[in-house]
Amino acid sequence: MESKKGLKEKIEEEFNDLKSYLHILTREKLKLEPYSREKFGNMVDFGGAEGFVQKDMYWVNEPYAFISILFNEEKNEYQYHVVEPQLTAFERMVLETVYENILDTLTIYETSSQTKEEIIENKTIELIDSYSIEIDPKAIYKILYYIKRDYIGYERLDTLMKDPNIEDISCDGSDIPIFVYHRKYHNLKTNISFEANRLDSFVVKLTQRCGKQISIGEPLVNSTLPDGSRLNASLGKEVTFRGSSFTIRKFREHAFTPADLILNGTYSSEILAYLWLAVENSKSMIFAGATAAGKTSSLNSVSLFIPPVAKIVSIEDTHELMLHHTNWIGSVTRESFTKADTVCDIDMYELLRQALRQRPEYIIVGEIRGKEAMTLFQAINTGHTTYSTMHADSVDTVISRLEGDPINIPRVMIQALDILCIQKMIIRGDKRVRRLDSIVEFIGIDPKTQDLRFNELYTWDPKNDIFRNSGKSFVLEDIMVSRNWDEKQLNTELENRKKVLEYMAEKEMDEYEIVALIRSYYADAGKTMKFIRNI
Repeated sequence: MESKKGLKEKIEEEFNDLKSYLHILTREKLKLEPYSREKFGNMVDFGGAEGFVQKDMYWVNEPYAFISILFNEEKNEYQYHVVEPQLTAFERMVLETVYENILDTLTIYETSSQTKEEIIENKTIELIDSYSIEIDPKAIYKILYYIKRDYIGYERLDTLMKDPNIEDISCDGSDIPIFVYHRKYHNLKTNISFEANRLDSFVVKLTQRCGKQISIGEPLVNSTLPDGSRLNASLGKEVTFRGSSFTIRKFREHAFTPADLILNGTYSSEILAYLWLAVENSKSMIFAGATAAGKTSSLNSVSLFIPPVAKIVSIEDTHELMLHHTNWIGSVTRESFTKADTVCDIDMYELLRQALRQRPEYIIVGEIRGKEAMTLFQAINTGHTTYSTMHADSVDTVISRLEGDPINIPRVMIQALDILCIQKMIIRGDKRVRRLDSIVEFIGIDPKTQDLRFNELYTWDPKNDIFRNSGKSFVLEDIMVSRNWDEKQLNTELENRKKVLEYMAEKEMDEYEIVALIRSYYADAGKTMKFIRNI
């Protein structure tokens, strides 16, 4: 028989358990107060890095993440430093526990009308509440940041992907710092890296986001992320001996415009007025240059000059072009999903063949480098207006590539091209800038030597950073004849377009305003010019 003392202790123990249970049942559910810096303080703190001074700082995901641009005078080295919330040991333990539990419950909400962010936030708070722990709201906000970053965003790269100043993100292998190309500071080493196992799983996750699969059997992927950024990735040490690697070429949220080209000094308003008139009058052109010379950006900008209702078909390996034309069919290549004979690749050649059957007025090909170039030049020779880019840094290199393997275009077909724009990335002072190096008009074949004849209309003077005009334009002469203009009318048209372009740049218009202004000019040039003059 239990003693009275033992019985009393047992009753007290059961009573305390009941009190705890009733407390759980009756206590209010955890609610997160709206964040306030005044109430909760800063989410992130950064005391700098030894040997470095801070040259620049800007928020990317306020109040959770900012970028600190650091400089080491001794090494003459800049560093791109991502600053995120620091977690205490307790907060990290809660975060890891939420990581373990949240996956089991998220699938239930797949058909919910809530956004992913709302689902994740609600479920995280619900889980933390179920742990019956004392935790302050600031800690919950920090935990929520990392849960959302890793499940919705791009994990450690999320801040880099959100930074509009970044053009490229490069991972060269495991335990090696990620490098970025910054619009202002150029190539920078970051404070981010991946361990081997984490890197492999991250590369797999990136390719899955593209709707692709990567494996040891097929360790290479070239595709497009959901936001439009271009991904090139390799898995393991099959083809890259330093481990998995990837390069992400960031997708610009806004299209490159003629105003951007003028403001950056890449083209002058006079040259763009000439190209505008050429585009309007169905002259075919190619933008050539080395990697990162700005070929696609210029192609996209000049494509905005295409008349508003013209039918356009674009063909790309990865989606980069951003046009604002309603009558536009945008197509991208597709690799086969299996090795079966019944599932074939859809390459640029096949897409271009199909495009010619769609009766387009303008055909835009992202880049020519293979047999699709022959079809493109056949299209030019049969009267289709086409625009494209290619890797070559001079007129001679362009002709050599077009005539040589694997493109093999006969010289007699090359002469049908109207305009060739050569672009370069060069260093001026401590900056890398993109410049149009020259504009060349193709004017036929010399009957004696059989050499291609061309007219170098514009050239860039590197000493003074200005563009020089050689004078006579065969393209403009042809336009003058076909439109039945005299020289005065031609010069008026060029001058009007130049003023419209300078107005765009002066007002720093965005792409939507520029598209509206171009459409307005096509609808009623006189009214548009009157509006600009009266501003």
